Amino acid sequence: MDDELADVFVKTRKDHPTWGPKKLRAFVAAQQPELVVPAASTIGELLKSRGLIRPRRRRLRVPLHTSPLSSSDRPNSTWCADFKGHFALGDRTRCHPLTITDDYSRYLLACEGMHDPKGKPVCEHFERVFREFGVPERIRTDNGAPFASKAPGGLSALSVWWIKLGIVPERIEPGRPEQNGRHERMHRTLKDEATQPPGATLNEQQRVLDRFRHEYNDVRPHEALNQKPPAKIYVTSARSFPQSPRSPEYGEGFIVRKLDDLGRLRRPSARHVMTRLLSLEPVGLREVDDDRWEVFYGPVLLGTLDETGKEPRFIRAG
Repeated sequence: MDDELADVFVKTRKDHPTWGPKKLRAFVAAQQPELVVPAASTIGELLKSRGLIRPRRRRLRVPLHTSPLSSSDRPNSTWCADFKGHFALGDRTRCHPLTITDDYSRYLLACEGMHDPKGKPVCEHFERVFREFGVPERIRTDNGAPFASKAPGGLSALSVWWIKLGIVPERIEPGRPEQNGRHERMHRTLKDEATQPPGATLNEQQRVLDRFRHEYNDVRPHEALNQKPPAKIYVTSARSFPQSPRSPEYGEGFIVRKLDDLGRLRRPSARHVMTRLLSLEPVGLREVDDDRWEVFYGPVLLGTLDETGKEPRFIRAG
């Protein structure tokens, strides 16, 4: 490699210090097609010789967990959402970045810094994303707030809203972040490129996050996408954001019952407390045995209603 070409790769690496030789090769080849670019291994040796690659610490490798979660075979079949670990800003407030990605294309749909990762502002961010990109079939999250709660089925106000929009909430197992591995890998890149050093204020940090999102989506080659950036793969959803949420409907084999204003299921023999999150909402009862019923809210199993004994009881799922 001549010195002039070597300088191109060194400068590109300095501009993008977290990119490896394969990404650098794909990026330079796309930006300057007249160049004859060397193999990625040659670029790696160049970077080592210039002190631009640090040796990695060896990590303990463990077998991957076989996940029962659905696979993503096209854009918008599954979105992933999470809060990247919070960090302190220069003004001593904390930033909680809300991130949403399309699992298939790795497209970063949202990267929004928040002071408080709860309540109405979270819904507002999701609504903006739904209005811009449409709605997915599923959204995969961990088991933390505001995505889940201790209510039956792990429902939260946010996930109930998703169900009313026709979205299936999907949660990974507790303590198994590798089940959302693509999203977690994006968080590592986000930490390296957009949080060190942190911004002085939330507004300043958001400008950094916006620039990171643009580069991640439109510029940065992705090895799993044949060195294409996610924007070359992602397309918006054909399912538009509905004008108003609708309670779920139930098919054949279900008996539908509406909960009362306290979120209780009234039966001839007793009233069973579900959750106030579902007050006045319809649940579906599916008989699995004589006087034993599975209770669903939309696609989510809330638990089992056992009316076989003298004292009927509701047993929460999980």
